[in-house]
Amino acid sequence: MAIALVTGGTSGIGATFARQLAARGDDIVLVARDRERLDEMARELRALGREVEVLPADLAKRADVAKVVKRLEDTTRPIDVLVNNAGFGMHSRASDADSRVHDAAFEVMVRAVRELAAASARSMRTRGRGRIINVSSTAGFIAMSSGYSAVKAWVTSFSEGLSNELHRTGVTVTALCPGWVHTEFHARAGISKGGIPSFMWLDSEQLVRSALRDAERGRVISIPSVRYKVLMWIVRALPRSAVRAISRAISSSRSSTVT
Repeated sequence: MAIALVTGGTSGIGATFARQLAARGDDIVLVARDRERLDEMARELRALGREVEVLPADLAKRADVAKVVKRLEDTTRPIDVLVNNAGFGMHSRASDADSRVHDAAFEVMVRAVRELAAASARSMRTRGRGRIINVSSTAGFIAMSSGYSAVKAWVTSFSEGLSNELHRTGVTVTALCPGWVHTEFHARAGISKGGIPSFMWLDSEQLVRSALRDAERGRVISIPSVRYKVLMWIVRALPRSAVRAISRAISSSRSSTVT
């Protein structure tokens, strides 16, 4: 029986991953900061007949990241699927004097992603099988000034490099690059939904089903929905000057806070 570890598994895309992995028969290791929400999600998944471990951890803290790495390296109950999902939106500017948001983004969405994926890769490669899913974003293909684009561009590039390293080992790496998804993500980040056309929104259930299917097929880049596949094909074909202009327009539409 497979075991899946999901970071940020109590809300949003992470919770959807946890539910769908449990529904297909995987036992789950849930990683998140809030113990109360961890216990609540664990009860829900145990009702499906699954074994669930809860591992409280704040991935902005290196000591907590080390705890998760230790679990990933545990050979007595090895992890078969890692979903590197923990993250947050960035409502800031690249030039802000206060770097705390950028520091936290680096710890959670860069350093922790690398540490957990690397630990999984070492363990899975030894067994000759495993799936690593790093949740990135279509924002990584553009140039948002908040720093979020830079972080997610790194996640996608890192995933491609790790996939090359693990080629023909039985371990696959997939960078999931969604667009806008109906979750609590934007409200928690203080980002307005008002300027985003309705057709651009994705359903998290369909998104996760697509991601899991792509991971099983060994696809390195997973862009859910035909519309986003087409949009990202266009973005990657455009001159970078045009991409920067589009990014400025998107940044402007997202600049107001949720009320």
